[in-house]
Amino acid sequence: MEQVARITVDPNICGGRPCIRGLRVRVKDVLEMLASGMTKEDILRDFPYLEADDISASLEYAAKQVDHPILQAA
Repeated sequence: MEQVARITVDPNICGGRPCIRGLRVRVKDVLEMLASGMTKEDILRDFPYLEADDISASLEYAAKQVDHPILQAA
């Protein structure tokens, strides 16, 4: 099963930005923590209500968002 199913979008939570399992932790927050050098273990320690699969889901979601075709005008 794809981990991306853990990502939810609800207009009433975080302004409709993609979050993890309806929690108020945005995909963007997880990506920024990883980009700053935090490890998965660091994130899980600081956010004990998150699971390792949530971090994987954030990465999978981000990868799917940037994977789109580039169309060129003929």
